Amino acid sequence: MEIATTHKNTDFDGLASVIAATLLYPGCVGVIPKMTNSNVEQFLSTHKTAFNLILPNEVEHEAVSRLIVVDTDQWQRLDRMEKLAARTDLQIDIWDHHMSGGMGGGGDIEAGWSCREGVGATVSLLVREMRRRGMVLSPLDSTVLLIGLYEDTGHLSYPSTTAEDARAAAYLLDNRADLNVAGFFLNPPYEENQKEVLFEMMKETEKLVIKGFTIGFNTICLKKKVGNLAAIVSMYRKIINVDALFVIFSADDRHTVIGRSGVDNIHVGHILAEIGGGGHAGAGSATVKNAILDTAGIREAVCRALAANGSGKIRIADIMSFPVISVPPETPMREVQAVMAREKIRGLMVQEGDTICGIIVLWDLKKVKKENQWHSPVKAFMARKVFTTTPDASPTDAAHLMIEHDVGYLPVVQGGKPIGIVTRTDILTYYYDLLPE
Repeated sequence: MEIATTHKNTDFDGLASVIAATLLYPGCVGVIPKMTNSNVEQFLSTHKTAFNLILPNEVEHEAVSRLIVVDTDQWQRLDRMEKLAARTDLQIDIWDHHMSGGMGGGGDIEAGWSCREGVGATVSLLVREMRRRGMVLSPLDSTVLLIGLYEDTGHLSYPSTTAEDARAAAYLLDNRADLNVAGFFLNPPYEENQKEVLFEMMKETEKLVIKGFTIGFNTICLKKKVGNLAAIVSMYRKIINVDALFVIFSADDRHTVIGRSGVDNIHVGHILAEIGGGGHAGAGSATVKNAILDTAGIREAVCRALAANGSGKIRIADIMSFPVISVPPETPMREVQAVMAREKIRGLMVQEGDTICGIIVLWDLKKVKKENQWHSPVKAFMARKVFTTTPDASPTDAAHLMIEHDVGYLPVVQGGKPIGIVTRTDILTYYYDLLPE
């Protein structure tokens, strides 16, 4: 048996590092001290079962073959690990960012292996190993690790923050860490009435399978105003692991519906538009007066919209621009500038017949420094390395391609011929269309 543990009065970096260890060491169980910081205690009150965690009194010390210690290197700071301290046959690994012998100094845990570096947060060291292994994390795991990282680095603002911490944050965001949920636990503090709402949601969630996707529904009666309900819904969807979640919050004579989706195939904004709301692909909301629809009517309307959602899958073909506007390689730059202005576009494909030779974008016009260069052919200024996508690709696939290669335009190719173009703006508009007023 392998266990990972951390110091008493556990902060979020300690918790996140333990959880990271359970991911890095297959079969490892996390042991969280009984004494934790208040925000960690509040988090664990609703999230403990989502991770492989136990309490110190549940450890079978005789069965432990490896101990992973994170964020400290002192036996006295561990909770109920005295029996392990007396053993000589125990493999011990340490991950710690405190360079003076742990918090308070004087580390006395003798490890067979250790990783100690003066970074802003211990979890950054474990995340670096995850990056090295090419691990893909769930949004919930990524979010918890990001909370630990942000808490110990002051959202990457403390003087102790290093480039390693920033790289770790970028990796966690790439793995869909949710900044709304992180902010919910870090700032403002987790309020009692928010926890009450979360507990009510946990008591009874209806799960339906619609067109192959698991959809969660909750109805909550609010007796008083509760802030940041959107973050609660976003977090809860990850906890119960559904493709989409719709929660109806009822108060007085009206209902507020908040929806969250974790898949491209369900566009929450489109679904909630059916009851007068809106939003973007992953998030949306609607406010409905009880005189128009009661909670049962809202649920029925949402289900009907989900069932009528066609294939449900948004493709690049649905958001690309067409027909393709292109120019030959010999076109003068002055003419290229005129075409962009006339068509009100920021990029052009350069083609010879159906062959894509390159792409010229508005930013490339800044390369023209002299007047006579405006008479030069576009092939002298265009980007020759062109990345393409297909009409059946998802917006997420296209976004990853743009990020990976730092490009803002992707020609859409079918049967060897360009049939459209998708831009970074098209992708952003799809994902981040404004929520309703």
